[in-house]
Amino acid sequence: MAKKTSRSVSPAQQKQLLTQLKSRFEKNMHRHQGLAWTKIQARLDSSPGKLWSLHEMERTGGKPDVVGYDKKTGEFIFVDCSPESPEGRRSLCYDREALDSRKENKPANNALEVAANMGIEILDETQYRELQKLGKFDAKTSSWIKTPAAIRKLGGSLFMDFRYDTVFLYHNGASSYYAARGFRGSLRV
Repeated sequence: MAKKTSRSVSPAQQKQLLTQLKSRFEKNMHRHQGLAWTKIQARLDSSPGKLWSLHEMERTGGKPDVVGYDKKTGEFIFVDCSPESPEGRRSLCYDREALDSRKENKPANNALEVAANMGIEILDETQYRELQKLGKFDAKTSSWIKTPAAIRKLGGSLFMDFRYDTVFLYHNGASSYYAARGFRGSLRV
């Protein structure tokens, strides 16, 4: 079952996280041209639950960074920008149904539940392709993506990676898991 956790960060963790996020933001301005850190920090300061989710993204190796701004909602969009699929979120099958279907050699968990427990959304194909326009991600690993219901109903699941200067979309059984496959998440703040 899903592990329940306190969804808050200590003042020391908050300070460290904000320092990391600001530094990453400033080093990667090509990901968020025209956005100002002061406005992002103001949103973060008023969103303790979102700070906890960002802390979880950071803790599991995601290196979250701002990649967009939704003018309609006023939300900043953070996405895992680690060069490879976040190390702390690998070796997971796709969802609970896939995990429960394995008779042996079960992984520790599944991507959709881990994302939900972190308060983030797993990327879909469009989001993954947009991320790849900002750099080269998953050149040695791969990441599960949201799978359409029709594919999932038939037992399949989708994942993507970057090889040969090309973004590839693949399929696999949802119950499969690999040491080099994790998932990337997004969070709106």
